[in-house]
Amino acid sequence: MINIQMDNDEVLRGLSELSRAISDLTPAFREIGEFMAESTKQRFESQTDPDGNTWQLNKASTLARKGNKPTLTGETGVLMDTINWQLTNDGVEIGSPMEYAAMQQFGGTKSEFPFLWGDIPARPFLGVSDDDADELLNIITHHLETALR
Repeated sequence: MINIQMDNDEVLRGLSELSRAISDLTPAFREIGEFMAESTKQRFESQTDPDGNTWQLNKASTLARKGNKPTLTGETGVLMDTINWQLTNDGVEIGSPMEYAAMQQFGGTKSEFPFLWGDIPARPFLGVSDDDADELLNIITHHLETALR
């Protein structure tokens, strides 16, 4: 799994309030996990990072080898299909178990990683967009309101 830290103060403050209001955050974390996994999969459809920037297209050599398939989906879409979430002791993690997921997220050069067939640009698919943060606040608010009833 890739670990991405989020420092959105409103979301963190909302989670803190929710934590004080209820003792079991599991339902909120499950909903957050489901939402973030789906949001992440949508990035493969839109070919954009969490900030809305378009991923760099595949090089001509990659297109010749793999055909004119969308970036990061290849022939099978395994990376997108393996995006999942899991609960931790104090939150939820979103990621992929595929070994090459980190290389696609962060990129790398052949000089750094000699086993690569060429330089790979970073194509971030994990992360929290502004729209995601808004929805996370909605989820937190819903669970907080439910707990306070």
